[in-house]
Amino acid sequence: MGGSGNGQQTPLTPRPQSLNLCKPFLPPPPLPSSLRQLNRQFFDMDSTAQNRLHSIKLWPPSQGTRHVLVERITKNLTTPSILSRKYGLLSKEEAEEDAKRIESAAFETANQHFEKEPDGDGGSAVQLYAKESSTLMVEAVKRGPRVKGEQQEAAFEPITPDYETVFDISGGKRAFIDADEAKELLKPLQEPGNKYTKICFSNRSFGLDAARIVVPILTSLKGQLTEVDLSDFIAGRPEEEALEVMNMFSSALEGSNLRYLNLSNNALGEKGVRAFSELLRSQSNLEELYLLNDGISEEAAQAVVELIPSTKKLKILHFHNNMTGDEGAIAISQLLKKSPILEDFRCSSTRVAADGGIALSEALATCTGLKKLDLRDNMFGVEAGIALSKTVSLFTNLTEIYLSYLNLENEGTLALVDALKDSAQFLEVVEMAGNDITAEAASVLADFIVAKKESLVKIIFSENELKDEGVIVIAKALEKDFPRLTEVDFSTNGIRRAGARVLAQAIVGKSGFKLLNINGNFISDEGVEDVKEIFKKSPDLLGPLDENDPEGEEYDDEDGDEDGDEDGLESKLKELEIKQEE
Repeated sequence: MGGSGNGQQTPLTPRPQSLNLCKPFLPPPPLPSSLRQLNRQFFDMDSTAQNRLHSIKLWPPSQGTRHVLVERITKNLTTPSILSRKYGLLSKEEAEEDAKRIESAAFETANQHFEKEPDGDGGSAVQLYAKESSTLMVEAVKRGPRVKGEQQEAAFEPITPDYETVFDISGGKRAFIDADEAKELLKPLQEPGNKYTKICFSNRSFGLDAARIVVPILTSLKGQLTEVDLSDFIAGRPEEEALEVMNMFSSALEGSNLRYLNLSNNALGEKGVRAFSELLRSQSNLEELYLLNDGISEEAAQAVVELIPSTKKLKILHFHNNMTGDEGAIAISQLLKKSPILEDFRCSSTRVAADGGIALSEALATCTGLKKLDLRDNMFGVEAGIALSKTVSLFTNLTEIYLSYLNLENEGTLALVDALKDSAQFLEVVEMAGNDITAEAASVLADFIVAKKESLVKIIFSENELKDEGVIVIAKALEKDFPRLTEVDFSTNGIRRAGARVLAQAIVGKSGFKLLNINGNFISDEGVEDVKEIFKKSPDLLGPLDENDPEGEEYDDEDGDEDGDEDGLESKLKELEIKQEE
């Protein structure tokens, strides 16, 4: 909550946008690379650089870009998912028709937004274009396939996004906001009969003068609000002023019936959490709660648990980049025990070690409907990994699991993949980078991968120590049919020529595959040429090899003949069979 407090209306240093409101169940379709690259470049620049690029317009997209988005929406609508299992899978013809209407409606919404900011570069319009496409795509999936008699009539029904319910000021320049600007910006919220149920004040820094304008407006609206995003809304303010502003917003919103609350990027700490006491104490129906990059210490975590009266309806709970530690994790575990329908839990980069990891693992046993779990970048260790494996066996609906940089080693890793193999029937993403996994674990990993071959989309085992022996075993498993697999990452694993060659051969012919990453290994120049030759018909599927080190460390082999050893190793393992489930 610190920073410069001179009160001048000066722009703040931009940083990535906070989580979007109305976040749909499915991830949004990726923006075409041209828009995505420009969008990322723009938001990574400081305000001076943005001004220099004032004449560069990101909006409108070209017809080619719009066509690419239609194709990607079509693919998403025709790809099996948990939602499609519930509502039915659209035919390709119906999906193509819906995709065109979705893109057209999203374009119209974003274009209207852009026309209101004619001097802008179009960056916020690009973001809105992607968000609306995603929202409408989910609506199409939930509607399900039409019966034949309905299709002709439905072809003429326009898709109309309900953007009139969302009030979002986060797309402008990241800067302090004064009272006069607040009055002007918030005029739509004061119009009689407005339908706004979702507000986003992120990316603007409110001081006391602006807060005094906002408070009566929020007080008048709190009966209709369901989603509130106050992430990154007091940046650069002195602590005393920031706490008072938070108190004012909290008081104004007390008694609202929210399903979504985002307080991320505010460096809250315990003082900040308690500044929101009135708001938090009045929330019993929250479905989504985000506290990312908020300085959530042990005391702050205990305050969160103490203040929120009920999390029985909570489906998404995200902590990230906090100083929670073991004691804080133990406090959070009490929240998990009271969240029986939780579907998405993130507690990454929170300094949690073994004791906290065990507490979280045991508490998660309450959340048997979990679909996404992200515990990356903590210090769990083997013991916490084993504790987590006992809980993971309960997650039959899990689709994504992120367990990188947890110090799991072979023992913790094997316990987890054994548990996942017999549960998580819809598992799409498994990420276990940076866990000191060696070749000794490879056969069990291969069995696990084969067991999940119908559902796996991404396999990430980068920054481990599998080397050729382990990677070749796993590569033999990957030779089987994986109908949905798009990405495999074994970068930085001490792989040499033999392992790279076998892995490339296993991957290259897969339909729908997008990226093989084997960068950062010890592949000889000849091995690099071998791999490039294997991918010569689809070079875009092979990631960069710019960090490969052909002079990398030697194996602890007595023979010492590199190419000879590699060829011998490949020959020995060539006929190796992966054990399959009976």
